[in-house]
Amino acid sequence: MARPLNALLLSRLREFFREPEAIFWVYGFPVLLAVGLGIAFRDKPPERVRVDVRVAAAGAPAGTEAAPAAGDPAAAALRALGAAGGFEAAPCVADACHDRLRLGRTDIVIVPGAPVTYLYDPTRPESVLARARVDDALQRSAGRADALATKDDHVREPGSRYIDFLIPGLLGMNLMGGGLWGIGFVIVDMRVRKLLKRLVATPMRRTDFLLAMMGSRLIFMLPEVALLLLAGALLFGVVVKGSLLAVAAVSILGAVSFAGLGLLVACRAQKIETVSGLMNVVMLPMWLLSGIFFSSDRFPAALQPFIKALPLTMLNEALRAVILEGATLPSQWLRLAGLVAWGGVSFVLALRWFRWN
Repeated sequence: MARPLNALLLSRLREFFREPEAIFWVYGFPVLLAVGLGIAFRDKPPERVRVDVRVAAAGAPAGTEAAPAAGDPAAAALRALGAAGGFEAAPCVADACHDRLRLGRTDIVIVPGAPVTYLYDPTRPESVLARARVDDALQRSAGRADALATKDDHVREPGSRYIDFLIPGLLGMNLMGGGLWGIGFVIVDMRVRKLLKRLVATPMRRTDFLLAMMGSRLIFMLPEVALLLLAGALLFGVVVKGSLLAVAAVSILGAVSFAGLGLLVACRAQKIETVSGLMNVVMLPMWLLSGIFFSSDRFPAALQPFIKALPLTMLNEALRAVILEGATLPSQWLRLAGLVAWGGVSFVLALRWFRWN
């Protein structure tokens, strides 16, 4: 068994490294994606709150700005916001204020008077935050004082940033994509090109072929994980709080799990279009629900049991626990057992249903 398995594994490695585009998608693209998202969501000062203050300017055409008159309460509001800092406040005339708010060009509209009226969309988080900050600035300008003394203590430690959350998610996403596309697509492509029929005539078993496909994926996976973690550490200061061996163990189990799914998806598909559709059906729920780019806790409680049962959710949560929290492998036994179950069941079913043509 060892000799056919070794030969198949070696042929798969040679085939991979003769395709520069495959090397880029496996090793280059994940790093570029991490760099791009890391720059887009880098630490930076809070954005200035955009505020429109309605002024009384009779006869001014809609959509134009007009400086408030000396007695207009809008002038006091503009001065208060300017003194507070952090606001991009401008006067606005009549219906133009409503149009700017509707189109998302401003976060909130102040209508001076007694009482002061705030116009904003309560479903937009930035507008809700703008309402609180604007009200605080105007109340303080009117003489309000805090009854309780407080101070700010800013925390800027690795682990609390978006890039720290993102790197484990990208690892999980790449392991999923590599297992499904790197195995499922390749097998169906070999079936379409009639290469599998040639392998039937060789002295090997079906198990040798499927294990060689899974083994090659594990070999490709280790440099992929190391490269992405290294890029995160060098470019963004991402710190792995847990053991590197634990990260490697979780990644291997994740790769095995998705390799099994890749084999199962491709075991009977006879066309590239068929396996592409099947892989997208399998991956789409995990892309959306498994917490790659944002936490899966955002979804309703009724969906959580289904989300937690997805293999990518198990993998992402285990990776984040080890990388960000320093968790040990025994503490993640339930998630790891789930990954083993997904991979083991998928491999057994693929072995049973696999067809060469």
